[in-house]
Amino acid sequence: MNQFALCGKRPKEKYHSYKGDVGKVADNIINRDFSTEKPLQKWTTDVSQFNLPWGKCYISPILDMNTNEIISYNLSTSPNMEQIKDMLNKAFERFPSVQGLIMHSDQGWQYQHAFYRSELQKHGIIQSMSRKGNCYDNCIMETFFGRLKNEMFYGLEKDYPSFEYFSKAIAEYIDYYNNTRIQAK
Repeated sequence: MNQFALCGKRPKEKYHSYKGDVGKVADNIINRDFSTEKPLQKWTTDVSQFNLPWGKCYISPILDMNTNEIISYNLSTSPNMEQIKDMLNKAFERFPSVQGLIMHSDQGWQYQHAFYRSELQKHGIIQSMSRKGNCYDNCIMETFFGRLKNEMFYGLEKDYPSFEYFSKAIAEYIDYYNNTRIQAK
């Protein structure tokens, strides 16, 4: 496989958003049941870090568990609440009526934050959180991050000389992922 350059490189370090109990931890309603009958029943979200020659970037997407589509995302040089607000605003602009939807995440500080919880409540969304330190509880999003990084990032870090170039590449990849890439259902 090395002969044909089919091996992905592994990251040196991983971003951990868990900072203890900084807010309210929601129950694990999904409980690894990722099945859905139609779109807009279950969404998942998380934050992932990219280490680039000029600094770090963080992506925060929302993925629909039925269609595997990235509903919205934000790319930022800092993992902060503004990133989460922007991601949510984009999702609610596309889908203003999501009453009863379940939003699943890990226990990162962003998802325990009062603003995040109140935005979900305001839109009638049920919050669900993975158990602490258990990546399998949010494996749908972890799988997306793995594909994203293997297909357009690992080994290509030097091809992105600035945030603007990297942001454009992420936008192109998400368009490809949502509209062209073949996916098993």
